[in-house]
Amino acid sequence: MEKKKTEKNIEKKKSEGKVLSGVVVSDKMKDTCVVSVIRFVKHKKYKKYHKVSKKFKAHDVGNTKRIGDKVMIKECRPISKDKHFIIIK
Repeated sequence: MEKKKTEKNIEKKKSEGKVLSGVVVSDKMKDTCVVSVIRFVKHKKYKKYHKVSKKFKAHDVGNTKRIGDKVMIKECRPISKDKHFIIIK
């Protein structure tokens, strides 16, 4: 019984968050960048694809990224009220 419980706990910890790619649109905050992620969504009725963009705040240690840089962000624990992603590339 004990082994089964520990195996389930280990499996839950291994699950990683979402990884998204986007472009930096703002770097004016300390240790934070705003990243715009664009994805294509198919319209249910007309079956045509259109762009949907969403902005995420991501943690950028040292303010290394500038506006226009392509980055990859990964979901993590909440760092602040709005910030729950970190920049990995």
